[in-house]
Amino acid sequence: MVFGESGILATSPPDRRPDWVAGRRMLCWPNGATAQIFSAHDPESLRGPQFDAAWVDELGCASIDKGTNQPNKFVDPKSSESVLPHYSDGRRDELIQMQYLRALLGYWGEAANNPVSGQYGGRMLDMSRAYVWAWDARPYPAFPRNTELWSDAENYARGHWINGRGSARSLASVVTEICRRAGVSEIDTSALHGHVRGYHQKDAAEARSALQPLMLRYGFDAIERDGVLVFRSRTGMTDWALGQNALAVNDELPYSTEAHCAAQSEMAGRVRLRFVEADADFETVAEESVLPDVETHAVAASEIPLAMTRAEGRQVVERWLSEARLARDSVRLALPPSALGIGAGDVIELPGDGPAGTYRVDRVEYRASQIVEAVRIDPESYRPAEFTEETSPVTPFFAPAPVLPLFLDLPLLRGDEPPHAPHMAVTATPWPGSVAVYHAAADSDYDLLSTQEARAIIGMTETALVRARPGLWDRGSRLQVRLASGSLESRPRQQILAGSNLAAIGDGTVENWELVQFRDARLVDDNTYLLTNLLRGQLGSDAAMPESWPEGSYFVLLDNAVTQLGLASASRNLARHYRIGPARRGYDDPSYRHYQLAFAGIGLRPYAPVHLRAEPAGTGDVTLRWIRRTRVGGDSWDGLEVPLGEEQELYLVRILAGAQVLREETVASAEWTYASAAIAEDGGLSGLVAEVAQVSATYGAGAPAKLSLNG
Repeated sequence: MVFGESGILATSPPDRRPDWVAGRRMLCWPNGATAQIFSAHDPESLRGPQFDAAWVDELGCASIDKGTNQPNKFVDPKSSESVLPHYSDGRRDELIQMQYLRALLGYWGEAANNPVSGQYGGRMLDMSRAYVWAWDARPYPAFPRNTELWSDAENYARGHWINGRGSARSLASVVTEICRRAGVSEIDTSALHGHVRGYHQKDAAEARSALQPLMLRYGFDAIERDGVLVFRSRTGMTDWALGQNALAVNDELPYSTEAHCAAQSEMAGRVRLRFVEADADFETVAEESVLPDVETHAVAASEIPLAMTRAEGRQVVERWLSEARLARDSVRLALPPSALGIGAGDVIELPGDGPAGTYRVDRVEYRASQIVEAVRIDPESYRPAEFTEETSPVTPFFAPAPVLPLFLDLPLLRGDEPPHAPHMAVTATPWPGSVAVYHAAADSDYDLLSTQEARAIIGMTETALVRARPGLWDRGSRLQVRLASGSLESRPRQQILAGSNLAAIGDGTVENWELVQFRDARLVDDNTYLLTNLLRGQLGSDAAMPESWPEGSYFVLLDNAVTQLGLASASRNLARHYRIGPARRGYDDPSYRHYQLAFAGIGLRPYAPVHLRAEPAGTGDVTLRWIRRTRVGGDSWDGLEVPLGEEQELYLVRILAGAQVLREETVASAEWTYASAAIAEDGGLSGLVAEVAQVSATYGAGAPAKLSLNG
């Protein structure tokens, strides 16, 4: 203020520059004006009427219990001035810092308390030049999380910085805003205390729904008193001490009091709370508390959209459990008309002979005499438990890199999924946390299609996989796969037959995927597995099985990380544009990859028929017969035949000579006769191939079964 680059001495014109009198800590100007310099080390020297004006250079209060007792004190073990304010227990308390600043700035901001000087035309205190200590240039929440970089970061929990605290709100102001928006104006929040770091409402909800998470978190009551909605924090302090003579007797309660105790089984002994972690990356975390004598694993779980530190989350669940255990004890009291002042939310203390203790009134029935229902409380439940402040480790920064998406147009896997929608598997190194998929009809105006939260298990084959008969255990093939991430494990035969260890092998194109199951997976190298005891061509994918999958084919484990894209059925066979990349970046970021793809909807494609055979007839005709399969409900053994799965039974029969189609007919039963005259017209059977495909009204001809015809 005096000696700095922008201080008084440096900025004063030469002809009006004051002299610094160090012994008296005084500035003396040529015109006779003087200014004394005061320090927080000697605040009492500022008292008295001998000053015309004051320049408040810095003000503040540590965010610590009872910090206003000595606002200029702070905790820093590395400083010789490190000390707790008078009577402070050292507990973190952002609310008192907020209240200090509100009181100080609010008081001096009023004209009556800060008048205009008749000598220089300005306010006695120039609050535009008053600065709150200490606003740190280090970015929040990197400071205080990065304890390796900043050695004083551990002081943040009990320090004086306002980084990350300036945007907080008082609980009273948040409740007031919610009530005002709901049209409720007759409210009283003067007895409501709390520090709200952040509260998220997803949509416009009723005031009751908006207030409930706050009431659970901060422990306060909403009470109607004389037409005013009063919000009051629970402190456990006694409002009414009732002696035995203060009770009444009526027909319903002839003994004045009636005590109840709920069964232990009616309360949960384990509570888990999910919330948004403050002073970190604002991810959803959970804290849990368990009563020491509880053996059950049952958990009462709740989630609130509030930002809290982990210590605050633990304090909340501890209070919940304490309140729940005490609230098992309840009483009903009969009170005389003279006790009409007792209402819901009040805390009463009962005498020693009877259900003695402290109770909170939950319900009052007004009759000739009042019937009061109250639950037991303990004031200690509302004193925040002391927990060590813990911060999550700093998330390392990785530059955004392109991800590897694989689109898989697959047959029905479970039978209940949309048959037209393709699947997508995504991996990346490093994994960005989540991947966004945008789509559009043209390469502009993209909409978010889905967000992939989990990294798929994707790898490359290191050995070739030759063709094998589908539906039978392939005990001879050995497939070696190197994974980009994740792991594989062996499964029992029963689990394999129930659908476990299902994977897709393909060349990376949309439709060319064979579904394979493996029973045994043996780790043979880093991220490398040898897969044996295979089931090939599962779920009708034998139509995509080549003579050999070469080394370098894609391998995708079809687990929960592989999800379907929510495309409409009308988008089948229509080329659309897709942009895929880290969800925390915009789709125009260089890390996004662009694709233009169309999907046929393989889940709608009929399976290829099986057991296609040619039987000669006596007249020289050849009859083709086959057995159809179904893509829907074909695993049951109860019926005589598998369900049709299509609108009607229809087949497309073709006779081919190489790539040339000689004949093509549609039949409605599982046989077709190749007449001798037609055979002669086609030049005999030698070199001809018969193809039979089931026809779907939606998809068209499905995968064909093929048979060489040799005359």
